Amino acid sequence: MPEQSQTAEQTVEESTVEDFFRTEIRTGRIDRAEVNEKARVPAYKLWIDFGDPGIKQSSAQITALYQAEDLVGRTVVAVTNFPPRRIAGFKSEVLVLGVPIEGTDEVVLLAPDIKVPLGARIA
Repeated sequence: MPEQSQTAEQTVEESTVEDFFRTEIRTGRIDRAEVNEKARVPAYKLWIDFGDPGIKQSSAQITALYQAEDLVGRTVVAVTNFPPRRIAGFKSEVLVLGVPIEGTDEVVLLAPDIKVPLGARIA
């Protein structure tokens, strides 16, 4: 049974290396982005190309720092093996990863700093 670490802010269950390797994290390129008008919290609907696995959809609350038109062509990192969820009427198949800035609505997207193949698995 994994141990739990506790900080002043939260209690986090520790993961094993096996847990990490079960999580499939891949690079993809945003091909299309538009505002999700039905979302309660401002969000974009994204269509992300992961190469061989194809194009997957994601709902992302990243509107504070990014304009939809600026996201097209951008490489992102996403978890690709979570079960799909329906978010504000939109099927979200992957979880785009980012760093939330404490005390704000801003989320900074994670991305490789040099060009990498679409669908490359994060190790």
